[in-house]
Amino acid sequence: MKKILITWWAWFIWSHLCKRLLDEWNEVICLDNLFTGNKSNIYELEKNPKFTFILHDITQPFWAQVDEIYNLACPASPVHYQKNPVETIKTSLLGAINMLELATKVKAKILQSSTSEVYGDPNIHPQPESYRWNVNIIWPRSCYDEWKRASETLFMDYYREFETKIKIIRIFNTYGPNMNPEDWRVISNFIMQALRNQNITIYWDWLQTRSFQYIDDLINGMVAMMENTNWFIWPVNIWTEFEFSMKELAELVLKLIPESTSKIIYEDLPIDDPKQRRADNRLAKEKLWWEPKIWLEEGLVKTIEYFRKFI
Repeated sequence: MKKILITWWAWFIWSHLCKRLLDEWNEVICLDNLFTGNKSNIYELEKNPKFTFILHDITQPFWAQVDEIYNLACPASPVHYQKNPVETIKTSLLGAINMLELATKVKAKILQSSTSEVYGDPNIHPQPESYRWNVNIIWPRSCYDEWKRASETLFMDYYREFETKIKIIRIFNTYGPNMNPEDWRVISNFIMQALRNQNITIYWDWLQTRSFQYIDDLINGMVAMMENTNWFIWPVNIWTEFEFSMKELAELVLKLIPESTSKIIYEDLPIDDPKQRRADNRLAKEKLWWEPKIWLEEGLVKTIEYFRKFI
């Protein structure tokens, strides 16, 4: 049994990771200041004697004797991080430093959840980990993108200077049950529009593409990275190689919600919104023996079932 600390900001990824770790008989401590969440999300978990929730702002130092740290503390939805960009940067950077300091002192392994946003609007496709990025550092989303890039630098510098036991993964578009139905991510947005019989909004045109990963595949990748014994620490894409246009996604959502009367409409692309994004995941397959298992249609069926309760 390990003692594991998770810093979290959203119920979605955290809830699945926490359940997985508790099911494996670990002791789990979770830190959050409830800036974007609420404690009702953890009522069921609090019934587990191996689970502890601590109300704490990670811009302030924290100490606990732990074996592993999963640092997820950053709002990932544009509607959240653009509303409070300065708070996002403060929490993300100071929180990363505080967690790295803790990991260094107690000699714990620490995993940083980075993002596909570090690639910006990429000029090469698909994006390998070696790609040096095409980014805009002053646009409204930069508070999220830049902190994720800075965190990778911080983690690597702590490794080189203090030999901190770091791990870095880059997460792409992930979906599944427990997503916030109002977070304005593309899958939650399409599903909720279809369930409400509202027009499904596609930005730019049908050529814009994304790759979508079901939450179970991501959690498997995160755990595989943390448990890797070959001391592989470098940033690694945890993502599916299957790419879909926004039109294909919208049509699939409508197929799986046959009662919907929604139509597909097109609007202007938001500033600097990437037109294509798909990971090169060969490194994860080689180093972690990991690859995605859940096809998009299968994952959407489970996600739609979850979202129906909000209508």
